[in-house]
Amino acid sequence: MPKPINPVIFREYDVRGVYNQTLFPDDAVRIGVAYAQLLKQKTPKNSYTINVGFDGRLSTPVLLDPLIAGLKSEGINVRLIGLGPTPMLYFSVFDGNEDGGIMITGSHNPKDHNGFKMMIGKTSLFGSEIQQLGKIAAGINLPVNSGSGKAETTDVLNGYVTRLAANYPASEKQLRIAWDAGNGAAGRVLPQLVKLLPGKHIVLNEIVDGNFPNHHPDPSVEENLKQLIDVVTREKLDAGFAFDGDADRIGVVDNMGRVFWGDQILLFLAENIIARNPGQPVIGDVKCSQILFDAVAKLGGKPVMWKTGHSLIKSKMAELSAPLAGEMSGHIFIKDQYYGYDDGIYAAIRFMQHLQNLPQDLAEWRDGLPEIYNTPEMRIECAEERKFKVIDEVRQRLQLAGSRFSDVDGVRVMTEEGWWILRASNTQPALALRAESNSPQGLEKLKSQIEQQLKQSGVPLKFASH
Repeated sequence: MPKPINPVIFREYDVRGVYNQTLFPDDAVRIGVAYAQLLKQKTPKNSYTINVGFDGRLSTPVLLDPLIAGLKSEGINVRLIGLGPTPMLYFSVFDGNEDGGIMITGSHNPKDHNGFKMMIGKTSLFGSEIQQLGKIAAGINLPVNSGSGKAETTDVLNGYVTRLAANYPASEKQLRIAWDAGNGAAGRVLPQLVKLLPGKHIVLNEIVDGNFPNHHPDPSVEENLKQLIDVVTREKLDAGFAFDGDADRIGVVDNMGRVFWGDQILLFLAENIIARNPGQPVIGDVKCSQILFDAVAKLGGKPVMWKTGHSLIKSKMAELSAPLAGEMSGHIFIKDQYYGYDDGIYAAIRFMQHLQNLPQDLAEWRDGLPEIYNTPEMRIECAEERKFKVIDEVRQRLQLAGSRFSDVDGVRVMTEEGWWILRASNTQPALALRAESNSPQGLEKLKSQIEQQLKQSGVPLKFASH
Protein backbone atom coordinates (compact mmCIF):
# COMPACT_ATOMS: atom_id res chain seq x y z
CA MET A 1 0.00 0.00 0.00
CA PRO A 2 1.46 3.45 -0.93
CA LYS A 3 2.71 5.56 1.95
CA PRO A 4 0.81 8.76 2.73
CA ILE A 5 2.57 11.89 1.50
CA ASN A 6 4.71 13.66 4.11
CA PRO A 7 3.41 17.21 4.71
CA VAL A 8 6.90 18.44 5.64
CA ILE A 9 7.91 18.51 1.95
CA PHE A 10 5.51 21.37 1.18
CA ARG A 11 7.69 24.38 1.93
CA GLU A 12 7.30 28.13 1.50
CA TYR A 13 8.70 28.40 -2.04
CA ASP A 14 8.63 24.86 -3.42
CA VAL A 15 8.21 21.16 -2.67
CA ARG A 16 11.41 19.72 -1.24
CA GLY A 17 12.48 16.57 0.57
CA VAL A 18 15.13 13.91 1.08
CA TYR A 19 14.77 11.20 -1.53
CA ASN A 20 13.60 7.87 -0.08
CA GLN A 21 13.19 9.44 3.37
CA THR A 22 10.58 12.16 3.00
CA LEU A 23 10.16 12.20 -0.80
CA PHE A 24 9.21 9.11 -2.86
CA PRO A 25 8.23 8.33 -6.48
CA ASP A 26 4.59 7.89 -5.43
CA ASP A 27 4.69 11.47 -4.14
CA ALA A 28 5.71 12.66 -7.61
CA VAL A 29 2.55 11.06 -9.04
CA ARG A 30 0.39 12.79 -6.44
CA ILE A 31 2.13 16.13 -7.00
CA GLY A 32 1.53 15.82 -10.75
CA VAL A 33 -2.17 15.16 -10.19
CA ALA A 34 -2.49 17.91 -7.56
CA TYR A 35 -0.69 20.45 -9.75
CA ALA A 36 -2.97 19.59 -12.68
CA GLN A 37 -6.10 20.04 -10.56
CA LEU A 38 -4.82 23.35 -9.19
CA LEU A 39 -3.99 24.53 -12.71
CA LYS A 40 -7.52 23.75 -13.85
CA GLN A 41 -9.01 25.60 -10.87
CA LYS A 42 -6.95 28.71 -11.52
CA THR A 43 -7.14 28.84 -15.34
CA PRO A 44 -10.25 27.02 -16.63
CA LYS A 45 -9.95 26.11 -20.33
CA ASN A 46 -10.32 23.12 -22.66
CA SER A 47 -6.72 21.91 -22.91
CA TYR A 48 -3.41 22.50 -21.17
CA THR A 49 0.27 22.15 -22.02
CA ILE A 50 3.04 22.59 -19.48
CA ASN A 51 6.81 22.33 -19.72
CA VAL A 52 8.85 20.02 -17.49
CA GLY A 53 12.61 20.29 -16.93
CA PHE A 54 15.08 18.75 -14.52
CA ASP A 55 18.56 19.17 -13.08
CA GLY A 56 21.25 16.53 -12.65
CA ARG A 57 20.26 15.04 -9.29
CA LEU A 58 20.74 11.28 -9.07
CA SER A 59 17.14 10.76 -7.98
CA THR A 60 15.65 12.81 -10.81
CA PRO A 61 15.10 9.95 -13.28
CA VAL A 62 12.97 8.02 -10.78
CA LEU A 63 10.84 11.08 -10.02
CA LEU A 64 10.38 12.27 -13.61
CA ASP A 65 8.23 9.46 -15.02
CA PRO A 66 5.84 9.35 -12.04
CA LEU A 67 5.40 13.14 -12.24
CA ILE A 68 4.53 12.92 -15.92
CA ALA A 69 2.14 10.04 -15.24
CA GLY A 70 0.30 12.17 -12.69
CA LEU A 71 0.02 15.08 -15.10
CA LYS A 72 -1.14 12.94 -18.02
CA SER A 73 -3.75 11.23 -15.84
CA GLU A 74 -5.46 14.62 -15.58
CA GLY A 75 -5.27 15.23 -19.34
CA ILE A 76 -2.30 17.63 -19.18
CA ASN A 77 0.02 17.63 -22.19
CA VAL A 78 3.71 17.71 -21.28
CA ARG A 79 6.62 19.21 -23.20
CA LEU A 80 9.86 17.76 -21.84
CA ILE A 81 12.62 20.34 -22.20
CA GLY A 82 15.23 18.03 -20.69
CA LEU A 83 18.26 18.61 -18.48
CA GLY A 84 19.14 22.22 -17.76
CA PRO A 85 18.92 25.12 -15.30
CA THR A 86 15.69 26.19 -13.65
CA PRO A 87 15.88 29.53 -15.51
CA MET A 88 15.82 27.56 -18.78
CA LEU A 89 12.42 26.22 -17.71
CA TYR A 90 11.27 29.74 -16.86
CA PHE A 91 12.50 30.93 -20.26
CA SER A 92 10.63 28.14 -22.04
CA VAL A 93 7.35 29.17 -20.41
CA PHE A 94 7.82 32.90 -21.00
CA ASP A 95 9.01 32.40 -24.56
CA GLY A 96 6.63 29.61 -25.55
CA ASN A 97 3.56 30.84 -23.66
CA GLU A 98 2.72 27.46 -22.14
CA ASP A 99 0.21 27.16 -19.30
CA GLY A 100 2.87 26.54 -16.69
CA GLY A 101 5.99 24.62 -15.82
CA ILE A 102 7.51 22.21 -13.29
CA MET A 103 11.22 21.87 -12.57
CA ILE A 104 12.56 18.82 -10.75
CA THR A 105 15.51 20.18 -8.80
CA GLY A 106 17.32 19.94 -5.50
CA SER A 107 18.78 23.43 -6.07
CA HIS A 108 21.71 24.08 -3.69
CA ASN A 109 20.69 21.45 -1.13
CA PRO A 110 22.63 18.25 -0.27
CA LYS A 111 22.88 15.66 -3.02
CA ASP A 112 20.25 13.32 -1.53
CA HIS A 113 17.64 16.10 -1.63
CA ASN A 114 15.27 16.76 -4.52
CA GLY A 115 12.05 18.62 -5.15
CA PHE A 116 9.80 20.59 -7.48
CA LYS A 117 9.60 24.27 -8.40
CA MET A 118 6.32 25.10 -10.10
CA MET A 119 4.71 27.84 -12.16
CA ILE A 120 1.11 28.41 -13.15
CA GLY A 121 1.26 30.67 -16.15
CA LYS A 122 4.29 32.90 -15.63
CA THR A 123 3.87 33.05 -11.85
CA SER A 124 5.68 30.84 -9.34
CA LEU A 125 3.64 28.86 -6.83
CA PHE A 126 4.54 29.74 -3.23
CA GLY A 127 3.15 30.19 0.25
CA SER A 128 -0.52 29.30 0.63
CA GLU A 129 -0.67 27.87 -2.91
CA ILE A 130 2.02 25.31 -2.03
CA GLN A 131 0.02 24.37 1.07
CA GLN A 132 -3.13 24.06 -1.05
CA LEU A 133 -1.22 21.80 -3.43
CA GLY A 134 -0.17 19.67 -0.47
CA LYS A 135 -3.74 19.27 0.74
CA ILE A 136 -4.86 18.17 -2.71
CA ALA A 137 -1.93 15.76 -3.03
CA ALA A 138 -2.71 14.18 0.36
CA GLY A 139 -6.16 13.17 -0.92
CA ILE A 140 -4.96 11.50 -4.15
CA ASN A 141 -5.51 7.74 -4.29
CA LEU A 142 -3.03 5.56 -6.15
CA PRO A 143 -2.72 4.16 -8.73
CA VAL A 144 -4.03 6.83 -11.13
CA ASN A 145 -5.59 6.30 -14.56
CA SER A 146 -3.48 6.66 -17.69
CA GLY A 147 -5.49 9.68 -18.81
CA SER A 148 -5.54 11.51 -22.13
CA GLY A 149 -2.46 13.71 -21.73
CA LYS A 150 0.41 13.38 -24.20
CA ALA A 151 4.14 13.84 -23.67
CA GLU A 152 6.73 15.02 -26.18
CA THR A 153 10.31 16.20 -26.03
CA THR A 154 11.39 19.59 -27.29
CA ASP A 155 14.70 21.45 -27.46
CA VAL A 156 14.85 24.89 -25.86
CA LEU A 157 18.58 24.91 -25.05
CA ASN A 158 19.63 26.64 -28.26
CA GLY A 159 16.97 29.32 -27.92
CA TYR A 160 17.86 29.89 -24.28
CA VAL A 161 21.59 30.23 -24.97
CA THR A 162 20.93 32.61 -27.86
CA ARG A 163 18.72 34.75 -25.62
CA LEU A 164 21.36 34.84 -22.87
CA ALA A 165 23.99 36.13 -25.27
CA ALA A 166 21.70 38.66 -26.96
CA ASN A 167 22.32 41.41 -24.38
CA TYR A 168 26.10 41.21 -24.49
CA PRO A 169 27.26 44.00 -26.82
CA ALA A 170 30.50 44.01 -28.74
CA SER A 171 33.26 46.02 -27.04
CA GLU A 172 36.91 46.79 -27.52
CA LYS A 173 37.51 45.50 -24.00
CA GLN A 174 37.87 41.71 -24.12
CA LEU A 175 37.15 40.26 -20.69
CA ARG A 176 38.84 37.17 -19.25
CA ILE A 177 36.33 35.18 -17.24
CA ALA A 178 36.14 31.85 -15.36
CA TRP A 179 32.79 30.06 -15.07
CA ASP A 180 32.22 27.32 -12.48
CA ALA A 181 29.19 25.13 -13.17
CA GLY A 182 29.83 23.15 -9.98
CA ASN A 183 28.84 19.92 -11.82
CA GLY A 184 25.30 21.29 -11.72
CA ALA A 185 22.80 22.08 -14.47
CA ALA A 186 24.72 25.18 -15.60
CA GLY A 187 27.15 22.72 -17.20
CA ARG A 188 24.54 22.05 -19.88
CA VAL A 189 24.60 25.72 -20.93
CA LEU A 190 28.01 27.27 -20.28
CA PRO A 191 30.18 25.46 -22.88
CA GLN A 192 27.76 26.51 -25.62
CA LEU A 193 27.27 30.02 -24.27
CA VAL A 194 30.92 31.03 -24.01
CA LYS A 195 31.41 30.24 -27.71
CA LEU A 196 29.10 33.18 -28.44
CA LEU A 197 30.95 35.63 -26.17
CA PRO A 198 34.09 37.63 -27.03
CA GLY A 199 37.14 37.40 -24.77
CA LYS A 200 38.78 34.49 -22.96
CA HIS A 201 36.61 32.03 -21.04
CA ILE A 202 37.53 29.09 -18.82
CA VAL A 203 34.70 26.71 -17.90
CA LEU A 204 35.12 24.55 -14.79
CA ASN A 205 33.20 21.47 -13.66
CA GLU A 206 30.86 21.51 -16.66
CA ILE A 207 30.12 17.78 -16.57
CA VAL A 208 26.75 17.39 -14.87
CA ASP A 209 27.22 14.94 -11.99
CA GLY A 210 24.77 14.63 -9.11
CA ASN A 211 27.56 13.41 -6.83
CA PHE A 212 29.14 16.89 -7.07
CA PRO A 213 32.68 15.47 -6.94
CA ASN A 214 34.59 18.78 -6.91
CA HIS A 215 32.59 20.85 -4.44
CA HIS A 216 28.99 21.40 -3.44
CA PRO A 217 27.09 23.74 -5.81
CA ASP A 218 26.26 26.55 -3.40
CA PRO A 219 28.11 29.77 -4.28
CA SER A 220 26.92 31.56 -1.14
CA VAL A 221 29.43 29.45 0.86
CA GLU A 222 33.00 30.71 0.42
CA GLU A 223 34.46 27.21 0.81
CA ASN A 224 32.75 26.21 -2.44
CA LEU A 225 34.50 29.03 -4.35
CA LYS A 226 38.10 28.00 -3.60
CA GLN A 227 38.66 26.34 -6.98
CA LEU A 228 37.24 29.34 -8.82
CA ILE A 229 39.34 31.78 -6.79
CA ASP A 230 42.48 29.78 -7.54
CA VAL A 231 41.83 29.84 -11.30
CA VAL A 232 40.95 33.56 -11.37
CA THR A 233 44.08 34.59 -9.47
CA ARG A 234 46.45 32.15 -11.18
CA GLU A 235 45.28 33.02 -14.71
CA LYS A 236 44.99 36.74 -13.91
CA LEU A 237 41.35 36.88 -15.00
CA ASP A 238 38.95 39.81 -14.70
CA ALA A 239 36.30 37.93 -12.70
CA GLY A 240 34.83 34.53 -11.94
CA PHE A 241 31.24 33.34 -11.76
CA ALA A 242 29.81 30.32 -9.93
CA PHE A 243 26.30 28.87 -9.84
CA ASP A 244 24.19 26.69 -7.62
CA GLY A 245 22.84 23.29 -8.66
CA ASP A 246 20.04 24.65 -10.85
CA ALA A 247 21.77 27.93 -11.78
CA ASP A 248 19.15 30.34 -10.49
CA ARG A 249 21.76 31.79 -8.08
CA ILE A 250 25.11 33.37 -8.82
CA GLY A 251 28.38 33.82 -6.95
CA VAL A 252 31.10 36.27 -8.07
CA VAL A 253 34.80 36.69 -7.29
CA ASP A 254 36.84 39.71 -8.34
CA ASN A 255 40.23 39.76 -10.07
CA MET A 256 41.98 39.53 -6.69
CA GLY A 257 39.96 36.44 -5.76
CA ARG A 258 37.73 38.19 -3.24
CA VAL A 259 34.10 37.13 -2.94
CA PHE A 260 31.30 39.50 -3.93
CA TRP A 261 28.29 38.80 -1.75
CA GLY A 262 24.73 39.01 -3.03
CA ASP A 263 24.13 42.65 -2.07
CA GLN A 264 27.43 43.70 -3.67
CA ILE A 265 26.48 41.91 -6.89
CA LEU A 266 23.13 43.69 -6.79
CA LEU A 267 24.74 47.10 -6.23
CA PHE A 268 27.17 46.56 -9.10
CA LEU A 269 24.31 45.72 -11.45
CA ALA A 270 22.24 48.61 -10.09
CA GLU A 271 24.75 51.16 -11.36
CA ASN A 272 24.01 50.16 -14.95
CA ILE A 273 20.32 49.38 -14.60
CA ILE A 274 19.37 52.53 -12.64
CA ALA A 275 21.14 54.61 -15.31
CA ARG A 276 18.79 53.00 -17.81
CA ASN A 277 15.75 53.27 -15.49
CA PRO A 278 16.14 56.40 -13.32
CA GLY A 279 13.74 56.76 -10.41
CA GLN A 280 12.58 53.14 -10.57
CA PRO A 281 12.50 50.71 -7.60
CA VAL A 282 15.40 48.38 -6.83
CA ILE A 283 14.46 45.66 -4.35
CA GLY A 284 16.83 44.02 -1.88
CA ASP A 285 15.92 41.49 0.77
CA VAL A 286 16.07 42.34 4.47
CA LYS A 287 19.51 40.75 4.87
CA CYS A 288 21.20 43.16 2.44
CA SER A 289 23.67 45.77 3.63
CA GLN A 290 22.50 49.31 4.36
CA ILE A 291 25.22 50.33 1.91
CA LEU A 292 23.09 48.88 -0.89
CA PHE A 293 19.95 50.82 -0.01
CA ASP A 294 21.86 54.08 0.53
CA ALA A 295 23.76 53.67 -2.75
CA VAL A 296 20.60 52.90 -4.75
CA ALA A 297 19.09 56.17 -3.52
CA LYS A 298 22.27 58.08 -4.35
CA LEU A 299 22.31 56.59 -7.86
CA GLY A 300 18.79 57.90 -8.44
CA GLY A 301 16.85 54.70 -7.82
CA LYS A 302 14.16 53.99 -5.25
CA PRO A 303 15.45 51.47 -2.66
CA VAL A 304 12.89 48.93 -1.44
CA MET A 305 13.57 46.44 1.38
CA TRP A 306 11.48 43.28 1.16
CA LYS A 307 11.05 39.78 2.51
CA THR A 308 13.63 37.08 1.85
CA GLY A 309 12.57 34.37 -0.60
CA HIS A 310 12.84 34.18 -4.38
CA SER A 311 9.08 33.79 -4.94
CA LEU A 312 8.30 36.66 -2.55
CA ILE A 313 10.82 38.92 -4.29
CA LYS A 314 9.44 38.03 -7.74
CA SER A 315 5.93 38.83 -6.58
CA LYS A 316 6.99 42.23 -5.16
CA MET A 317 8.98 42.96 -8.30
CA ALA A 318 5.90 42.41 -10.47
CA GLU A 319 3.77 44.55 -8.12
CA LEU A 320 6.20 47.51 -8.31
CA SER A 321 7.32 46.98 -11.94
CA ALA A 322 10.91 47.05 -10.64
CA PRO A 323 13.70 46.57 -13.21
CA LEU A 324 16.05 44.89 -10.70
CA ALA A 325 15.91 42.92 -7.45
CA GLY A 326 18.14 40.57 -5.52
CA GLU A 327 18.90 38.65 -2.35
CA MET A 328 21.98 38.00 -0.24
CA SER A 329 21.68 34.35 -1.31
CA GLY A 330 22.62 35.28 -4.90
CA HIS A 331 19.16 35.20 -6.47
CA ILE A 332 19.25 38.14 -8.92
CA PHE A 333 16.12 39.20 -10.82
CA ILE A 334 16.44 41.40 -13.90
CA LYS A 335 13.40 42.78 -15.69
CA ASP A 336 15.36 45.39 -17.65
CA GLN A 337 15.76 43.88 -21.14
CA TYR A 338 14.78 40.47 -19.73
CA TYR A 339 11.89 38.59 -18.07
CA GLY A 340 12.22 39.40 -14.36
CA TYR A 341 12.89 35.89 -13.02
CA ASP A 342 16.03 34.81 -11.15
CA ASP A 343 18.67 33.64 -13.61
CA GLY A 344 22.24 33.30 -12.39
CA ILE A 345 23.74 32.96 -15.86
CA TYR A 346 21.90 35.99 -17.24
CA ALA A 347 23.00 37.97 -14.17
CA ALA A 348 26.59 37.05 -15.10
CA ILE A 349 26.06 38.37 -18.64
CA ARG A 350 24.76 41.70 -17.33
CA PHE A 351 27.60 41.83 -14.78
CA MET A 352 30.09 41.45 -17.63
CA GLN A 353 28.27 44.09 -19.65
CA HIS A 354 28.83 46.64 -16.88
CA LEU A 355 32.35 45.44 -16.10
CA GLN A 356 33.56 45.97 -19.66
CA ASN A 357 32.52 49.63 -19.45
CA LEU A 358 34.25 50.38 -16.13
CA PRO A 359 37.29 52.65 -16.15
CA GLN A 360 38.85 50.51 -13.39
CA ASP A 361 39.10 46.80 -12.63
CA LEU A 362 36.58 44.99 -10.43
CA ALA A 363 38.79 44.98 -7.32
CA GLU A 364 39.25 48.76 -7.58
CA TRP A 365 35.47 49.19 -7.84
CA ARG A 366 35.01 47.08 -4.73
CA ASP A 367 37.67 49.03 -2.84
CA GLY A 368 35.57 52.15 -3.41
CA LEU A 369 32.75 50.81 -1.24
CA PRO A 370 32.45 52.10 2.35
CA GLU A 371 34.26 49.96 4.90
CA ILE A 372 31.93 47.91 7.06
CA TYR A 373 32.19 45.16 9.65
CA ASN A 374 29.61 42.41 9.63
CA THR A 375 28.83 38.85 10.48
CA PRO A 376 28.04 36.29 7.80
CA GLU A 377 24.47 35.05 7.80
CA MET A 378 24.26 32.61 10.69
CA ARG A 379 21.64 29.95 11.31
CA ILE A 380 20.91 28.48 14.71
CA GLU A 381 18.67 25.50 15.25
CA CYS A 382 15.17 26.25 16.46
CA ALA A 383 12.18 23.92 16.25
CA GLU A 384 9.58 24.60 13.55
CA GLU A 385 6.84 25.11 16.15
CA ARG A 386 9.04 27.52 18.14
CA LYS A 387 10.91 29.68 15.60
CA PHE A 388 8.09 32.11 14.72
CA LYS A 389 7.12 32.44 18.39
CA VAL A 390 10.70 33.51 19.21
CA ILE A 391 10.47 36.27 16.61
CA ASP A 392 7.15 37.43 18.08
CA GLU A 393 8.69 37.55 21.55
CA VAL A 394 11.65 39.60 20.34
CA ARG A 395 9.33 41.95 18.46
CA GLN A 396 7.23 42.56 21.57
CA ARG A 397 10.31 43.35 23.68
CA LEU A 398 11.60 45.76 21.02
CA GLN A 399 8.25 47.53 20.93
CA LEU A 400 8.19 47.91 24.71
CA ALA A 401 11.73 49.30 24.66
CA GLY A 402 10.87 51.83 21.92
CA SER A 403 13.50 50.40 19.59
CA ARG A 404 13.63 51.41 15.92
CA PHE A 405 13.01 48.37 13.74
CA SER A 406 11.36 47.01 10.62
CA ASP A 407 9.25 43.87 10.80
CA VAL A 408 8.74 43.32 7.08
CA ASP A 409 10.42 39.90 7.58
CA GLY A 410 11.40 38.99 11.13
CA VAL A 411 12.93 42.02 12.87
CA ARG A 412 15.64 44.29 11.47
CA VAL A 413 16.79 46.58 14.27
CA MET A 414 18.49 49.93 13.57
CA THR A 415 20.81 51.43 16.20
CA GLU A 416 23.58 54.05 16.34
CA GLU A 417 26.09 51.24 15.82
CA GLY A 418 24.41 49.83 12.67
CA TRP A 419 21.75 47.14 12.35
CA TRP A 420 20.99 43.52 13.10
CA ILE A 421 18.36 41.13 11.82
CA LEU A 422 16.69 38.06 13.26
CA ARG A 423 14.17 36.09 11.23
CA ALA A 424 12.68 32.61 11.05
CA SER A 425 14.01 30.57 8.16
CA ASN A 426 11.33 29.62 5.65
CA THR A 427 13.23 26.51 4.60
CA GLN A 428 14.76 25.07 7.78
CA PRO A 429 13.94 24.63 11.50
CA ALA A 430 16.24 27.55 12.25
CA LEU A 431 16.59 31.22 13.05
CA ALA A 432 18.70 33.30 10.67
CA LEU A 433 20.65 36.32 11.89
CA ARG A 434 23.13 38.88 10.66
CA ALA A 435 24.64 42.14 11.94
CA GLU A 436 26.51 45.06 10.33
CA SER A 437 28.35 48.08 11.73
CA ASN A 438 30.84 50.70 10.59
CA SER A 439 33.27 49.77 13.39
CA PRO A 440 34.51 46.60 15.11
CA GLN A 441 33.37 47.94 18.47
CA GLY A 442 29.91 48.66 17.09
CA LEU A 443 29.65 45.15 15.71
CA GLU A 444 30.44 43.68 19.12
CA LYS A 445 27.62 45.74 20.66
CA LEU A 446 25.18 44.49 18.04
CA LYS A 447 26.21 40.89 18.64
CA SER A 448 25.64 41.35 22.38
CA GLN A 449 22.15 42.70 21.70
CA ILE A 450 21.30 39.62 19.63
CA GLU A 451 22.65 37.27 22.32
CA GLN A 452 20.60 39.03 24.99
CA GLN A 453 17.39 38.88 22.98
CA LEU A 454 17.81 35.19 22.21
CA LYS A 455 18.73 34.39 25.81
CA GLN A 456 15.46 35.93 26.98
CA SER A 457 13.63 33.55 24.62
CA GLY A 458 15.60 30.52 25.79
CA VAL A 459 17.70 30.18 22.62
CA PRO A 460 21.41 29.74 23.41
CA LEU A 461 23.87 31.68 21.26
CA LYS A 462 27.43 32.74 21.93
CA PHE A 463 29.39 34.46 19.19
CA ALA A 464 32.95 33.25 18.71
CA SER A 465 34.65 36.42 19.90
CA HIS A 466 33.84 39.38 22.09
